[in-house]
Amino acid sequence: MAELKQTWDLDVIFPGGSSSEAFAAFLQALAEDLARFPSLVQRLNTEASNETWTDAVKTAQDLSARLREAGAFVGCLTAQDVRDDKAKQLQAQVSGLQAQLASAYTQFDAALAAVPEARWAELMALPALAEVRFALEERRRRTQDRLDPPREALIAQLGVDGYHAWGELYNVVVGRMTMEVEAEGRRHTLSMGQAANWLEHPDRRVRQAVFARWEETWAAEAELCARALNHLGGFRLAAYRARGWEDVLKEPLDVNRMRRETLEAMWDAVVRHKGPLVQYLQRKAKLIGVDAPAWFDVEAPIGRSDKRYTYDEAADFIETQFRSFDPEFASFARSCFEKRWIEAEDRPGKRPGGFCTSFPVSEQTRVFVTFSGSSGNVSTIAHELGHAYHQHVMRGLPMFAQQYAMNVAETASTFAEQLVSDAALAQAGSDEERIGLLDERLQRAVAMFMNIHARFLFETRYYAQRRHGFVAVPALNDLMVEAQREAYQNALASYHPHFWASKLHFYITGTPFYNFPYTFGYLFSSGIYARAKAEGPSFAARYRSLLRDTASMTVEDLAQKHLGVDLTKPDFWDEAARFAVADVETFLRLTGAV
Repeated sequence: MAELKQTWDLDVIFPGGSSSEAFAAFLQALAEDLARFPSLVQRLNTEASNETWTDAVKTAQDLSARLREAGAFVGCLTAQDVRDDKAKQLQAQVSGLQAQLASAYTQFDAALAAVPEARWAELMALPALAEVRFALEERRRRTQDRLDPPREALIAQLGVDGYHAWGELYNVVVGRMTMEVEAEGRRHTLSMGQAANWLEHPDRRVRQAVFARWEETWAAEAELCARALNHLGGFRLAAYRARGWEDVLKEPLDVNRMRRETLEAMWDAVVRHKGPLVQYLQRKAKLIGVDAPAWFDVEAPIGRSDKRYTYDEAADFIETQFRSFDPEFASFARSCFEKRWIEAEDRPGKRPGGFCTSFPVSEQTRVFVTFSGSSGNVSTIAHELGHAYHQHVMRGLPMFAQQYAMNVAETASTFAEQLVSDAALAQAGSDEERIGLLDERLQRAVAMFMNIHARFLFETRYYAQRRHGFVAVPALNDLMVEAQREAYQNALASYHPHFWASKLHFYITGTPFYNFPYTFGYLFSSGIYARAKAEGPSFAARYRSLLRDTASMTVEDLAQKHLGVDLTKPDFWDEAARFAVADVETFLRLTGAV
């Protein structure tokens, strides 16, 4: 068999890259159809026919799918070559079209909300709308819960130069920040992204020096960051007050289609099962020669793995592990490699990180990673292929029935990564390698149980204070350390006071409380994985059905239908949490603690 190519094929979607004439024509046709959509929406009233309504719903989904196709394409172009200026221009063009659709959606949703109950029941009984009933009722309910369209439009308009502008300012501030570090015999000038990687350096003296400069550098910009954070929070709270929303968690819970009882049950289980992770951190401290780990020790590498993979070996390994669970999953993954749906080449000019993006019109996906042969690279590819498979099993559904929320988005990716991680651990050639692999897994558990919990506690308390006025830098630092101490159960020797400034997620304007959905997805997937191991191959069909329903019901209904569990109660979360921390016992044994 010929060696697999490590570059993706975008020409099969739009030939010619950023100079594609086909893509230019696609955007032109999309712009023309977007311009006509508002006139169709204006015809939606109590006298509108069933045909007019179904046409409008179909058109709304068609425009959304085509915009997502366009966004995915330009996202791939800018990721594969950060110097592609034409791609950046196309990205700006697509952003303009997205703003147009968002404006039209405001009127579309208002029309949904204005339909009388009796007429609404008639519309929801139409076979043509059956598959998107959940999405339409959700849009109608959310609109009824907001201000009238003109005032909502005003909030959106003011947000461009207010709310979103503060988020953009933060990105500008961080983008120009650098720090200098003396390490490895020379002086390094680092971006903040580069510096963050140095906090995982194997030499504790290097980590300590980098972290000291890290804190100093963020402290120097703390006033600007505090301004941005306070104005973001102030804008959000003002909008909530205008809508009559008292609970700051109302929007994030609504966006993630989950109940407060579920969130509380999840966090309660996390708190109950942190004990083993405290043991892990204590053991890790002893292994690096300290009494208790500092903040900068949490992600220090323990153990090591010299195993390297070729790209073809990685593909074979991933396919084999997926096949042990579900042959359909394995065949899909193999097709992604062979059809060149994966961009993996290690070359200059690519953006950092990894992602999976979907092309709903073409019914394809693309995975972006940079492959250098490490076991971590293999796990990353598996993770992103999990995302791709999630989208694959939803093919054929209407667009509104494919738009799943952030909290369930990590389900399939974490599941796929776990399959590969388990196999790598089972096949490790030495205890040193096993320790390294276990340490990586437990670092992730610490992040989900402790780091994310600290973010949630901080943000909740920050908003409680922000209601009463500006929260200054010293108070923000105190809130952050207080949250970290509680979340890490006082297991660390030192903390990170300026974490609120250094963490981008606090400044993302598109999604409030960009924290708890990570822990939800991690534990939800852990619970599903535990069931899959217990049930065996017969679980695969149920798993596919669960993924296919992720955008068509609340998470509580999803879990009840496919797993027979009540997410508002502790049982499922306790089981998932126990599974997530089970590696601690093996780590302690292999490192000589027991």
